[in-house]
Amino acid sequence: MTQQHEPNFFTSPDGRRIAYHLTDGSGPAVIFLGGFKSDMQGTKAVYLEEWAKREGRAFLRFDYSGHGESDGAFAYGAIGDWFEDARAAIGLLAGKVVLVGSSMGGWISLLLSREMPERIAGLVTIAAAPDFTEDGMWGGFDDAQKAALENDGQVALPSEYGEPYIITKRLITEGRTRLVLRDPLDLPFPVRFLQGTADADVDKAVALRLLDHAAGPDMRLTLVDGADHRFSDDACLDLISTAVEEVLTRS
Repeated sequence: MTQQHEPNFFTSPDGRRIAYHLTDGSGPAVIFLGGFKSDMQGTKAVYLEEWAKREGRAFLRFDYSGHGESDGAFAYGAIGDWFEDARAAIGLLAGKVVLVGSSMGGWISLLLSREMPERIAGLVTIAAAPDFTEDGMWGGFDDAQKAALENDGQVALPSEYGEPYIITKRLITEGRTRLVLRDPLDLPFPVRFLQGTADADVDKAVALRLLDHAAGPDMRLTLVDGADHRFSDDACLDLISTAVEEVLTRS
């Protein structure tokens, strides 16, 4: 991996200071949108940046507020905040863009696609987790967890990635205003959904539901046998860049 340099920063219209790395190159620019509590130093983001540099392709990776090197506290954030951060990040670029959304970033990329389809040249999702605050979290909470959320304003969930996730009432209630699997979802550009069958965080049923729910002229789902949620081994990384190249070619 290339050595990481200090990030640049911009202040969003909502007043949040967002860290980013922008690689100059030809358009449409590729934008990586990371997952819940992840950051732009992850394997997939850095891999795609190196791919973009080799291809002479413009590329942007950034940290949502409360993530990585951006300002803010993670526990105070919600899907809408991070969607607004991503929308502001697109504003750094001219012309159309290709979105690459990983996990929660897949949900945010779908929100962007719904709001500004004219800016989107193509979409690649990796273990997309649309509506996970409602279907995965709230839907999976027991009565005690729901009561704690209501009475205390938060509940702690264990994480295999380190410290427990603090899930706030705001995350759940604000997320209900950002759902994408309940209403028509038009994706009028090339779309490639990537999903591992051994993903313990996002079941392949979510990918199948998304494929069935969305409407578009050029959508494909690739299931990778045995791939987990990280989707970061060499074969998976190669699939990601191949999918990006495919939507660029077809856009």
